[in-house]
Amino acid sequence: MADLALVNGSIWTANPSQPWAEAVATDGDRILAVGRTAEVKKLVGRKTRVIDLDGSMALPGFIDSHTHFLKGGFSLSSIQLRDVTSREQFVKRVEAKAQELGKGEWILEGNWDHEQFSPPELPRKEWIDGVSPENPVCVSRYDLHIVLANSLALKIGGITKETKSPEGGEIQKDPETGEPTGILRDAAIDLVMQHIPEPSLQANLEAAQAAFRTARELGVTSLHDMADESNFAASLEVYQELLKEGKLTARIYFFIPIDEMDIVKQLRLKTPFGNDWLAIGGLKGFADGGLGASTAYFFEPYTDNPSTSGLLAPQMFPEGVMEKRVLEADRAGLQVAIHAIGDKANFIILNIFAKTVAQNGKRDRRWRIEHAQHLRPEEIGRFAELGVIASVQPYHAIDDGRWAEAKIGKVRCRTTYAFKSLLDGGSTLALGSDWPVAPLDPLIGIYAAVTRRTTDGENPDGWFPEQKIPLDEAIKGFTLNGAYAEFSEKIKGSIEAGKLADLVVLDQNLFKIAPEKIKDARVTLTVVGGRIVYDRSE
Repeated sequence: MADLALVNGSIWTANPSQPWAEAVATDGDRILAVGRTAEVKKLVGRKTRVIDLDGSMALPGFIDSHTHFLKGGFSLSSIQLRDVTSREQFVKRVEAKAQELGKGEWILEGNWDHEQFSPPELPRKEWIDGVSPENPVCVSRYDLHIVLANSLALKIGGITKETKSPEGGEIQKDPETGEPTGILRDAAIDLVMQHIPEPSLQANLEAAQAAFRTARELGVTSLHDMADESNFAASLEVYQELLKEGKLTARIYFFIPIDEMDIVKQLRLKTPFGNDWLAIGGLKGFADGGLGASTAYFFEPYTDNPSTSGLLAPQMFPEGVMEKRVLEADRAGLQVAIHAIGDKANFIILNIFAKTVAQNGKRDRRWRIEHAQHLRPEEIGRFAELGVIASVQPYHAIDDGRWAEAKIGKVRCRTTYAFKSLLDGGSTLALGSDWPVAPLDPLIGIYAAVTRRTTDGENPDGWFPEQKIPLDEAIKGFTLNGAYAEFSEKIKGSIEAGKLADLVVLDQNLFKIAPEKIKDARVTLTVVGGRIVYDRSE
């Protein structure tokens, strides 16, 4: 008999041989049956919990293929700067946080966006020095590739007008005085971040539990954590602790920074390694920075700053080290995921992957390029040719679309976030959020993929609308394709008998509403492993 039965619904299964169903039954942590309500009711016993969906839509549980999950948890309680639109607001938020914290405590996160200022301008340390004299400040732009540090934080980091920018980063300096402005890009961020005290296990547990609470409210039943170099060990420790206590409410597929690969090699791990709840997925590397920070690496200079074409990431130095690491990881049987945003960064990583195939031979690798944002037309088909998964985040398209053309021009933007072109070329799209860089909500991600309506309302028909993708493909990107990207498509990602009972119920049928309404849909029920972990009615 079934433990749980959802009946009288409109269930989209992601199973091409049975795309729609009325009901689903679960037994333990697995799906027992999928089909008509009358059939499923035959499996209902005295102890079965029956939920009448009354026509509501159910889907496979959402899989977010790119998060910084613990950082996202901390961002929920940190200073909030994402909606700030002026210098005055920025300063007031920092001042309020400084008054809330004790002397010497760091003000972190923030997720500010200077493109929202009128006119757009990067903040400076002078803005906030007067309101944070006793609190070091290191607040991130929302893309995590730029921070603003106040004078106290710069002092702690030993950064002066004489300090040279590190390879793969930049200490921005005032052109007249030569003094640091407080803006640090990519590798330069570490000069300050390395001095920030590591949070306690208890603080990490609280941040993780807040993150899981948010995830289950949004129907996220599995996530891929691209843990940062600074906190990957702490993240893994927290997940192990929650797993031991039976408190995980989403499944974790965990990536270790590629420059820590010796740890994995010494243990002789083959990825994925773990169980259905927590698995080490492989190695994550960086090829370049980000578009908003002007550190994404391009063939041609930036339109708005012809003096630069971007920066290669520190992990690309010394020259040839990334190729060496990928070759070694592949020989060891490890999955590799590389962050590449600019067109030249994507070109370089695709070439490294091609050389690896030539040297190590063919196998089912499921390589991934994280973001794959800006591609030349000639690179698009190579994803499918090399079996590279495009791990993309649709919200970035509708967010960056506000200003991307000013940075790199219209021609390059035609193949920016080229979701449809990648699909047409035979690529697998695994969709994610990049939380806390963007909202964790998969429904907003689906909305972004099918509408491409920029967040400023300036593109009601879609920013480069030819790159919109069909609704079913967008949902697959957050379900079955996400499972494929972690070698788990045989056990999750679709609603089929025998698979893990990870399900989500919505208050609207996405196939029956206008695409622009998708972002307004809400999760009403989240089921993970046959257990209801979120019920909006309670």
